Amino acid sequence: MSFTHTLARKVAGVSLCVAIGFGGLAMGQAPQASAATKADKIISLGKNYLGVKYRFGAPSGSTSAFDCSSFTQYIYGKYGVKLPRVSSSQAKKGYAVAKSNLKKGDLVFFRVARTGKNIGHVGVYVGNNKMLHTYGKPGVTYSSINTSYWKSHYVTARRVL
Repeated sequence: MSFTHTLARKVAGVSLCVAIGFGGLAMGQAPQASAATKADKIISLGKNYLGVKYRFGAPSGSTSAFDCSSFTQYIYGKYGVKLPRVSSSQAKKGYAVAKSNLKKGDLVFFRVARTGKNIGHVGVYVGNNKMLHTYGKPGVTYSSINTSYWKSHYVTARRVL
């Protein structure tokens, strides 16, 4: 084998490794960018329903009224994320994330008086310790997860994106 041929093979091999390495880097980052984009779209869609009234047991697919889990089921479903109908079942999807590691689009779960120590409420984490959710008189609204009520009733969070 000539020196030129050997050098050409080495250059081609290094070029291939570099291309694969950068391609792998890009592929490794793509899901995060995609998840962040999807989270922003889900949150943006949810914002369109600010003020829509709360109704416990609101049917799936309805947009005239929501309960917490029909709201999350609806807005995530519009972007291809299938969630069960009730918050306690939604809390079994995806994987658990620490409260200190929340990202936009994570689902945050709480216990409420009606459910005792069990999960009975879900919201969408939107960043800056806030969630988009629906309950009571305000209907679809933003709330801080650090208010005394939500902080003391927090159970877990799940990443489904």
